Amino acid sequence: MQPQFPEPYEHDHPPVRNVNEVVTDGLTWGEWAADRVAGVVGSWWFIGTQSALLLVWGALNVVAWLEHWDPYPFILMNLFLSLQAAYTAPMIMMSQNRVATMDRVRAQNDYEINLKAEEEIRVVLEHLEAQSVLLRQLQQEVRELRGQLAKPEK
Repeated sequence: MQPQFPEPYEHDHPPVRNVNEVVTDGLTWGEWAADRVAGVVGSWWFIGTQSALLLVWGALNVVAWLEHWDPYPFILMNLFLSLQAAYTAPMIMMSQNRVATMDRVRAQNDYEINLKAEEEIRVVLEHLEAQSVLLRQLQQEVRELRGQLAKPEK
């Protein structure tokens, strides 16, 4: 009796993609700028720099070493901060939307890889089962041959 092995597995799926390259290759200038703004505004360097500038602004206007270009309650400074918030908030949201899109692409890629892995594991398990059947058959044949050799000839 000849053992039956599964057909050889054909790797017919496309290669695994680097999701980071897939997503960043299609970046528009606006998406790139939104990512850069979100990266800078969301850093301790920006918080420290902006805090220092606001302290200097306030000190110069309170002490009046130069002339009062923005006397207390610093309406001009509030205007600049409002403009900054009005532009940075939407850019941060654009960057977050792009990150969410990238997460969806990653999740889809992970799903596809899992499907490929599941198929390949199934093929490996079928092949291992075929080998187990063959080994059992070989063990049985070896037992039978040993039994025949152990019997005295008449």
